[in-house]
Amino acid sequence: MAPIRVNAVAFIAANNHPILIRSFAENPLKYHYIAHTALDVIDERVAVSPKNSYLGLLYSIDDVAVYAYITPLNLKIVLAFALADAVIPDIKVHMIFKALHMAYYRASSNPFLTLDPSTPISSPKWKKFNRQLDDICTAVASGV
Repeated sequence: MAPIRVNAVAFIAANNHPILIRSFAENPLKYHYIAHTALDVIDERVAVSPKNSYLGLLYSIDDVAVYAYITPLNLKIVLAFALADAVIPDIKVHMIFKALHMAYYRASSNPFLTLDPSTPISSPKWKKFNRQLDDICTAVASGV
């Protein structure tokens, strides 16, 4: 099976403001667009089945497959994978989302943390979160 490559990860707040959009590929603006367009599909899926946190494959565009996950507090996590000839098993994608959700949970469990998009976040927990994002995406690419 071909290795899975994560091109981008987006964390979007309940009010649809991006908390973090991290691109691991060229053209980061493309992944900002993908994250914002995924919000429309997420809203449609949540209206149909509000209890399901794993929303699965939202759509594929060009060379990217877009998946989404929504937490109980309405944090939306969007993953953009590089399209390959092989199908990505849902259980593997779900486990990646769980790992990303737990990393975010650990980083944001700070009573003094404000997730204001206009100010950069510089806490040690948030820096560790960024390193964990890199580690998770590297592990996925290596097939672990």
